[in-house]
Amino acid sequence: MTHWQNWSGSVTCAPREIAEPRSVEELARMVATFARNRRHIRVAGSGHSFTPLVRTDDVLISMEHLSGIESVNADAGTVTVLGGTRLKLLGDALLARGLAQENLGDIDVQTITGAISTGTHGTGIRFGTLSTQIAALTLITASGEILECSPERNPEIFKAAQVSLGALGIIARVELRVVPAKRLRFVSRSEPLATCLEHLEQYKRDNDHFEFFWFPYTPSVQVKFLNETDAPASGSNIWGELNKLVLENGVFWVLSECCRIAPPLARTGSRISAWGVAPVNQVDYSHKLFATPRMVRFQEMEYNIRAEDFPRVLADIRAALDRRRFNVHFPVECRFVRGDDIWLSPAYGRDSAYIAVHMYRGMPYRDYFAAVEEVYQRYDGRPHWGKMHTLGPETLAARYPHWHDFRRVRARLDPQGVFLNDYLRHLLAADEPVPAASPAQVEQITGGETD
Repeated sequence: MTHWQNWSGSVTCAPREIAEPRSVEELARMVATFARNRRHIRVAGSGHSFTPLVRTDDVLISMEHLSGIESVNADAGTVTVLGGTRLKLLGDALLARGLAQENLGDIDVQTITGAISTGTHGTGIRFGTLSTQIAALTLITASGEILECSPERNPEIFKAAQVSLGALGIIARVELRVVPAKRLRFVSRSEPLATCLEHLEQYKRDNDHFEFFWFPYTPSVQVKFLNETDAPASGSNIWGELNKLVLENGVFWVLSECCRIAPPLARTGSRISAWGVAPVNQVDYSHKLFATPRMVRFQEMEYNIRAEDFPRVLADIRAALDRRRFNVHFPVECRFVRGDDIWLSPAYGRDSAYIAVHMYRGMPYRDYFAAVEEVYQRYDGRPHWGKMHTLGPETLAARYPHWHDFRRVRARLDPQGVFLNDYLRHLLAADEPVPAASPAQVEQITGGETD
C-alpha cells in the first residue's frame, strides 16, 4: 500500500494500487480491466488541488508517462498534447515550435488534464479559463472505450468534459488552440488600494492581463500588468528575481513561520509583506511570466463572482476581516476572466472576477475561510473546483444551469460509478435520481440529434 498526499497536505490517502500506463491504449485496457473487476479509479496529476478529488483507497492512476506533444496542426493552429503533460514543460515545448498558449494561471506545475478538469484560469477580461482553449479531447470511459469529443463529435459530452472533475472518465489527450509565441512586458508595483479600485475598470480594459493582491489590514496592494510587446526578452532582472525568490518565497517563509508560532504577529506580517513589494519591469516569453514560483505552502479557497459585484464583495471581505481580526498575513488575490458556456465552469454565463484567500499551512484556516465564504454566498459565488469550499449538491444545482445535464452525462458514461470517490459521490449526489430532461433541454444539449 502506497501513501499519496497533495501539495498542501490537506488531502492524504493510501491507494491499494498505483498504475502507470505508458500509452493511451494501455490506459484504456487498464480501465476496462479495473471496471470489470468492480474497482474504483481516480487519477493523480500534480496534486495541486486542495479538495479531495483524487482521494481513493483503491486504484490511483498516474499520468506521469503520458506526457508531451503528439502532433502540431499548423493550418488549424492547434497542438495535440497527452493528458499528463505539465504546463511548464508544455510551455517550453511550444516555444521550441514558435507557439504558446494564449493564457495561463500563476502556477505551471499542474498537468494539462488536471488544470482543465478543475477550471483553472489566469487573468484578463479578453481571455477565458484554460478549458476554453480546448478544441477537442480524447476521453477514456468506464468501459475502456476511447471516445473522441469536440463541438462536432459527441458535443454534449465535450461540453461536460471541458470541466469534469475527473467524474466522466480519464482525459488521455487534449487538442489545444495555440497562438504564435509572444513576449510580454511584466510590470509590478505597490500602490494604494484606493488608487487601484479607482482605476480598476481602466486597468482591466487597457491591459492584456491584470491582477492585484491586497494585503490584509493595510491600505496597500501589489498590482501586476502583463502586455504583449515586440521588445526583446530582457530575461530576469535582479529586482525581479529578488522579489520572486527571496522576498516572495525565502523571506516570506521565515515570516510565515513566525506567524505560525506566534499568530498575533500576522497583522504585522501583512504590513511587512506590503512594504517589501519591489518594483519589476521585465520582458520575456509569455509562459515564463504567467507563472510565479510558489515555495511557501498554504491552504486556499477561491470563488468566482460576477465581475460587476467585485467592488462590493471585496469591501465585504475587508469588513469581515476588520470585524473578526483573523490572524492572516497572506494577501487576497484578485483576478478577472471572460465568461464562457462550459457546463461546470465557474465562469459559465458571466464575465467574472475570482477572489482567492490563503492561509499558511499549519495555521488555523477554517473560521477565516468560513467568514469569507459567507460573503461569497451573498453574491451567488461559485467555487473553484480545485480549492476548498463547503457547498453541497443542492446549492450547486441552483448555481449551475446545466448541473443536472452534467449528472445525466456522467450517469450514462459511468453508471457503476467507476470514477467516483466518496467526495464526488456526495458532491454530485450520485446516488440520487437525476431529474428527467425536458424536450427543450434535450434539444439544447444534443443540437436536435439523439442516439
